[in-house]
Amino acid sequence: MNTLHRTLAGIICVLVALQAASHAWASAGIGAFVVGGGVIDASLLGATGGPPPFVEVYGLAAHSISGSFVIPIVGIALLLTSFLTHDRGAVMWSALVLAAIALQVTLGYTAHGLAALALIHGFNALVVFSLAGFLVLRHPDRGLQDSRMDAAPATVRLG
Repeated sequence: MNTLHRTLAGIICVLVALQAASHAWASAGIGAFVVGGGVIDASLLGATGGPPPFVEVYGLAAHSISGSFVIPIVGIALLLTSFLTHDRGAVMWSALVLAAIALQVTLGYTAHGLAALALIHGFNALVVFSLAGFLVLRHPDRGLQDSRMDAAPATVRLG
């Protein structure tokens, strides 16, 4: 169960990195669209028929779906598996990851109304990544520790 728990934490790290990549891809596409003479207004955002005005718009869809559904589901699974690991501290750290994910989703939705929250949204993504990364690297019951410490100590014979 420890392996599954660490794997889920690693998946969260990968998903957060993909979130950043998909948003950067969409932002670059928006920039190129506007520089090329395109206009983004309510009619473009509300259009449902036909091909998208630029292919990078799929980055926004990927960012939205992954951030709203996939990452929270993996975060819940992470917390559930933490109860089965019998690892001291796993529940607390997993709950912190899930709390940071919940804050991230809330900031993502509220940043549309208050753009300054997007700064906190970006910073909190680093918090989610760091907390999940800590769970990947954390050794059960001992926290972060050099793996060389697990080896048997060398014996020295004098005389």
